[in-house]
Amino acid sequence: MQSRSLLGEELGRLRSELTVMAARVEDDLQKAREMLRTGDEDLAKEVKDSGRIVDELQLKVEDMALVLIATQQPVARDLRELITLFKLTANLERINDYVIHLAKIAKKLASRPPFQAMERIERMAETSQTMLKAAFSAYLSQDIEAAREAAAMDDAIDVEHKALVDEVLALMKENPKRIKSASRLVRLSGFMERLGDHITNMCEAIIFMVKGSHVKLNE
Repeated sequence: MQSRSLLGEELGRLRSELTVMAARVEDDLQKAREMLRTGDEDLAKEVKDSGRIVDELQLKVEDMALVLIATQQPVARDLRELITLFKLTANLERINDYVIHLAKIAKKLASRPPFQAMERIERMAETSQTMLKAAFSAYLSQDIEAAREAAAMDDAIDVEHKALVDEVLALMKENPKRIKSASRLVRLSGFMERLGDHITNMCEAIIFMVKGSHVKLNE
């Protein structure tokens, strides 16, 4: 009984550390969104510096989980949560990488003439932030339907990405002088599309944690 109580306490500590990591990633995404609107280069540096902290948090959470598996020998639901923690940290780390790319490219585009397609990037970033918050909330509440609803938001990101690529390719044909900047915009949109995919991966991991079955969402 004492061992079970200790396992519960340690899982609580892990959730707290993971919450810190997720909150930092969400905060970085918010800063990248602000940079899209303002061109504030200081925000790009803050996001880049924060990436190292996110990496450190990933290692900390994963090390704690490994120790818990080795010393407490969890089974069933507890073991699935520990496995899920590795999936969540890996996807959060990749999401933050794309946020850093978002900030870098936004910095390069800030001095260029504005693209109407940037509005689509801003909407993709906003949807991503809402989606990330909803996915992590689903993890904390262990709510399968909430995880499915969060993953469904990825459809809106995919629609914006496809529309942006079509618009920018047409712009390249009309104005070859803007090809370099336009290609950066397509690349940036691709990052946002993959960011949404990683949040979807988190939602799939949450469903596995709760139900013990693997699902593929948004196919």
